[in-house]
Amino acid sequence: MTQQVLLIGGTGFVGSHLIRELLAQNDSVVVAKRSNSPSKYTIQSGAKVITHHDFSEMGVRELLANVASDAVVINLVGVLHAKQEDPYGPEFLEAHVNLPAYIISGMKFLGMKRYLHMSALGADADGPSMYLRSKGDAEDMVRNSGLDFTIFRPSVIFGKDDQFINMFGNLQKYFPLMPLGGAKAVFQPVSVDDVSKAFVQSIAMPQTIHQTLDLCGPRVYTLAQIVQFAAKRQGVSRPIIPLPYWAAYLQASLLEFMPGPKIMSRDNLASMKAANVLPPSAMNPLEAVFGITPTPLESLLT
Repeated sequence: MTQQVLLIGGTGFVGSHLIRELLAQNDSVVVAKRSNSPSKYTIQSGAKVITHHDFSEMGVRELLANVASDAVVINLVGVLHAKQEDPYGPEFLEAHVNLPAYIISGMKFLGMKRYLHMSALGADADGPSMYLRSKGDAEDMVRNSGLDFTIFRPSVIFGKDDQFINMFGNLQKYFPLMPLGGAKAVFQPVSVDDVSKAFVQSIAMPQTIHQTLDLCGPRVYTLAQIVQFAAKRQGVSRPIIPLPYWAAYLQASLLEFMPGPKIMSRDNLASMKAANVLPPSAMNPLEAVFGITPTPLESLLT
């Protein structure tokens, strides 16, 4: 049965893959796009694009009114950097907390029920970073929304066109060595295709309603190992110099205020204090819930 799906934040890396998965099963896909929001990812033809600039509470309600009351709403919006404030900066407040609040309010006003929410592994209202605290506050709000929600908490998401692995790979093409903060931080990278399949499958799986699902790949890596892998993918090999925390903090501070795209911030470094992996002995929902064999990071080499 064809399902109408509204993607908010669908113009980015995950959204571009998710749109393809939804269209492949003949769902009717509507993508909300900010009028001033450039994207390096192409929105596949077949999806209807709504240019929308007002993401206030009433603006989001007007956006939601563009789809049927039984449509599925997927929120993929996320940012990685914000000004330093307690408990989190205004960019995190706007994207991670206020926007979900407006979506929940609008859905309830319009009688909509099914909501899929993109969070992050390690999200915690009392977490070590602004990023994780803002994501944690949003999760608490979604769980108390009264909607038929599913929360997804992926580890680092990789793919051939991601920005994380490619950024480290490109850096190592031009620098002879890599001074690295958080070198021992652990991650369990998950494929963007596996994440997209989990989102799509959950739409027709009522057993995922009111569930919070951690999405991870098959193997745990340190950040240093991921950086080494990124170099291998570029056909280079660079020495990695693990930095003590004080030096990593200084490096992150300098990088945070450099012009151009941010490579690292103090808040990114703080996020690495929380292990970005499945808890010991925990099931992997990709396998246990969705029957998906997790794709290894090494698939990027093929």
